[in-house]
Amino acid sequence: MSLKELFVMKTPVPSLHGRRVLITGAASGIGRATAEEAARQGAELVLTDLNLAPLNDAVAAITADGGTVLYHQAGDVSDYDWVKSFATQVDAEVGVMDVVMNIAGISTWGTVENLEHRHWKSVIDVNLMGPIHIIESFVPQMVRRGEGGQLVNVSSAAGLLALPWHAAYSASKFGIRGVSEVLRYDLRQHNIGVSLVCPGGVKTPLVNTVQIVGVDRDNPKVRKAIDGFHKVAISPEKAARAIIKGVRKNHYLVYTSFDIRFGYWWARKFALPYEVVMRIANDRFSQLARIAPSVAAASVPAPSSLDELPNGRD
Repeated sequence: MSLKELFVMKTPVPSLHGRRVLITGAASGIGRATAEEAARQGAELVLTDLNLAPLNDAVAAITADGGTVLYHQAGDVSDYDWVKSFATQVDAEVGVMDVVMNIAGISTWGTVENLEHRHWKSVIDVNLMGPIHIIESFVPQMVRRGEGGQLVNVSSAAGLLALPWHAAYSASKFGIRGVSEVLRYDLRQHNIGVSLVCPGGVKTPLVNTVQIVGVDRDNPKVRKAIDGFHKVAISPEKAARAIIKGVRKNHYLVYTSFDIRFGYWWARKFALPYEVVMRIANDRFSQLARIAPSVAAASVPAPSSLDELPNGRD
């Protein structure tokens, strides 16, 4: 291999036109916005989500707008047997994917004394094992076909930075970041690019409904912090455009907003100030918990489409 070949990789998917694209978590939030934008750019879609009714709504809206949905089915990406069955049906009815996008996910916040085993397990099952199930079931066909492609995994700002109360969530998001970094090199020889998406705040419905373990979301001070998040969050549509640009340019790290790009650079360059800021952020969260403790532990959000949460940026 020449030095040029070592450092320069052909862009596997310079355009989505006519490309078969799988998107998980496609019924709402970033997943739906990405499906809609991909359809506008000529992609032929395979869509899935946990919830059938909103998935059908998304499919109807995309097709009414002139987009192409080749196949869709509701199911749980954390269920390996279901994913394998889904992949078998897609292989038979549609063929090999050109782009695989792991966007489905959930988020649970809380301190270690409030988080229960079910919280940890649910987040890991959906956010880490879910993408692994999809990768296992769809990427080997891309390798065997020998025509390249792109794998997209959604991590988070919490997969780059030590945000307060995000231990369970960060376990899953740092995990998929590690998987992606290894596959970035493993799949390179097959001309399959890997993009790791790291969103910060995104305005999606889950922001208003997600429960935080040990904290009363309805407390005015907590509500004020959430309202402050809305002022800096971006739209799902902007996140979708960044994701698709990342695919077309074969970018590894895909940021949906400048603040996360800058924050990650700053954390790597200035370790001590970063530690001080994280301690201050943690103190602010702890103060909210003392002011607004919940009466009962919060339940785990339903694993539907990935709707990025405030990620501690208030």
